[in-house]
Amino acid sequence: MSDFWLYFNIGLKHVLDINGYDHVLFLMALSLPYTFKDWKKVLVLATLFTIGHTLSLVLSVFGVVTVNAAVIEFLIPVTILITALYNIFRWARKSGGKNDSLTFISVTTLFFGVIHGLGFSNYFKVVLSPAADEKLLPVLEFALGIEAAQIIIVVAMLLLSFVVQEFLRFAKRDWILVISAFIAGVVVPMIIGSEIW
Repeated sequence: MSDFWLYFNIGLKHVLDINGYDHVLFLMALSLPYTFKDWKKVLVLATLFTIGHTLSLVLSVFGVVTVNAAVIEFLIPVTILITALYNIFRWARKSGGKNDSLTFISVTTLFFGVIHGLGFSNYFKVVLSPAADEKLLPVLEFALGIEAAQIIIVVAMLLLSFVVQEFLRFAKRDWILVISAFIAGVVVPMIIGSEIW
């Protein structure tokens, strides 16, 4: 297997790993308020998340940033909870999410991507061959795998939202509130059970 497919597959499996569902939960919460007509916005957000993820990996691989793994493992579910709560507070109002600031959401998504990337940085440094002279290329190949997996999840989420809202006649607002509450319910025990306490 070429190095490209090796690192691409690591990125793909990192996101789609059933045991590492935190990434999936974040993407669910992020894409939940959107529909197929908003696909460009969702793709931009997923890409910003990948850019943040990749930036933190580059900084970590080149030794610019070192992190306390326990702190990052605590912050990852916090980012998911914040995203889910943002959905709940925005859509609990009568106006729904009509006044969402895409700039605010974009900057927050980029920052949360940095945090999630730091969570994977220690493992990635182990996977990366110590003899590798060129470290940037494997990180970028990994990032492409991340992006491909994120597109799969976002499309699946948009499709699920479409089916639930169009065929099962679930109101968009109710769908967003229920799934966001479910996501929050999953991550709160992760936060409480963190080693940081």
